Amino acid sequence: MRIYKAGISGADALDTQSELEAINRFAKTELTEEQVYTFSVVLCDNEVDRDFEKFSEQAICQLAKLFVGRTGIFDHDWRSVNQTARIYRTEIVKSEGVKNGLGEDYCALKGYAYMLRNEKNAALIEEINAGIKKETSVGCSVCRRVCSICGEEHRPGGCGHIPGREYDGKLCYLELFDANDAYEWSFVAVPAQRASGVVKKLSCGSALKSFVESPSGSVYAPEYDALEKDAAIGREYRNSLREEVLRLGLLCDRKFFEALEGSVKYMESEELLGLKDVFQRHLDERFPHRTQLPGRDETVSFDGDMYMV
Repeated sequence: MRIYKAGISGADALDTQSELEAINRFAKTELTEEQVYTFSVVLCDNEVDRDFEKFSEQAICQLAKLFVGRTGIFDHDWRSVNQTARIYRTEIVKSEGVKNGLGEDYCALKGYAYMLRNEKNAALIEEINAGIKKETSVGCSVCRRVCSICGEEHRPGGCGHIPGREYDGKLCYLELFDANDAYEWSFVAVPAQRASGVVKKLSCGSALKSFVESPSGSVYAPEYDALEKDAAIGREYRNSLREEVLRLGLLCDRKFFEALEGSVKYMESEELLGLKDVFQRHLDERFPHRTQLPGRDETVSFDGDMYMV
């Protein structure tokens, strides 16, 4: 699960020898204070964002270790020519008495980054100092998204709670756990998180497609195309199955249709097939098949009433 989350950057002065020592862990030649420019980045926090997701404190602490040494680029463009800065240390920021929107203790991940003071970076440094280049976004990976209402892991066909809605006065959102990788962080133009700005994509599919379109992944392109076609056919089949279940439910009882209309979209194919069989058996019993002609050696009374409109 690939996630892009954003924050805010700001200029910081390099004022201690320990900072320079931390920076030089990533440099092949020893850098001096005059050669580097440092600034801080609020990478993420534990507020619920506009997509109704939030990092857990556990995930923030894990990302604090993972982002040390990660490079800074522009707009998540992974080409090496876009490498601009690097995070040399991070820290967890907590302020006594400060709460997030849920009433929990506020927690944020702050990164300290450096770049070279050279002609190429001069304009960028000026924009950071002026507050123009302010929003940043991070690319990372988490293993679990947990529903705040029921505690179940979010997945297709899962609990059915919809992020952003309220249930008995409680907001539904997805909490992110088990961060297992940090890719990069980027300067971006559009923030989306209320406090620190978030630009996020949850898109394993687009990452896989990008890999298949790359030179190293092109060998898998035929298999990827075949899987995409199979997946599209599967989605069409499940959608038609949902429509059939709703149709049969309506024929059985309008109340069935009303009860199922909002929930069938969360059902897997096995559940839909089970409902279809139940409804079909009920309809066969309620409206049995009858023929106009009797069988051999059978005599039946027929007045035609059943065929009258």
